[in-house]
Amino acid sequence: MDEDKKTESVSETAQQPETVANASKVIESGRPKWLVPAIAAGAAVVLVGAGFGGWHAYTTHELNVAKTACAQASESVREAANAYNLVVNGDASGAAGIKADQVKDAKTVDALAKALKETAPEYEGCVADGKDRLDAATMKLNSQAKWYESHEKSLTNAVKAVTASKAAKTLETAKNALSKKVDEASKLLSDSDGKVADNATRETLTKAIDSGNKLKDGKEPSKLDEARKTLESAIKGVNDSIAAKTKADEEAAAAAAAAQAQAAAAAQANSYPNTTYRRSATTGGSTYRRANTGSGNATPAPKATTPAPAPTPSNDEYETWCSVYPTDGSPSYRVPCN
Repeated sequence: MDEDKKTESVSETAQQPETVANASKVIESGRPKWLVPAIAAGAAVVLVGAGFGGWHAYTTHELNVAKTACAQASESVREAANAYNLVVNGDASGAAGIKADQVKDAKTVDALAKALKETAPEYEGCVADGKDRLDAATMKLNSQAKWYESHEKSLTNAVKAVTASKAAKTLETAKNALSKKVDEASKLLSDSDGKVADNATRETLTKAIDSGNKLKDGKEPSKLDEARKTLESAIKGVNDSIAAKTKADEEAAAAAAAAQAQAAAAAQANSYPNTTYRRSATTGGSTYRRANTGSGNATPAPKATTPAPAPTPSNDEYETWCSVYPTDGSPSYRVPCN
């Protein structure tokens, strides 16, 4: 039974070509001969149209991708340029005013100046047409963005180097100034012993020296400068006190010299005799007799405690009077010599 089925299947298969051929004949007999080429041409047109549509869609997509990439590159350049210009017009502008003598390492100033002289690229943007030109513009913009990024970093580092070098020089200068002032104050403290009008000024100076010694190795220039100013004020106080004592000593010496000169003048005045003459009435005319009161080396008479008696009237026309110099320094006075 199975063999019979197989035989029938084979027979059916063998008859198929004939059926197809007959069908072709039927089609050929039922349609014009030009229809088949027309259908084939139409199919070709459809295929060409489909291919063109696909190509157009592809190129449009690629163009849009290129435009997007260029726009992103343009935005990157804008952001990088803003960051760079912020440093140029901000920190770098301030640091550019620092001179070589204000920093510990002058090379940092030169490096900053060189970095500021760099010419930034000219921004063009995405104004190109077509995918190829847009791709070229994107590459150029990406290169510019990298330039701005790298130079923003190098310029920032140059600014930091100058700032740090200036801070180091400032600290070094403050330390040296404080150290010198401590040495000056210490010498003055030693030299001023016994030479000031007010010793409290030397005590103030001592405290300022102790404070300065503690801060000599500090890291804050402001505190070092404050300690130096405190020393300067204390030094001025001691110097002013020395000047005051010197002036007082000079005035005292001048007063002593004046007193000594006055005493010498008084002693010299006492070295001459005080002599007056009187006339005695004698026969044959008048004669004069000198009354000597003593030499300059004689001890002055003591001051009288009671008024001297009036001289006794006589026939003499002249009476002898003597000067008395009290030993207590009171003014001299005159008394009759007899």
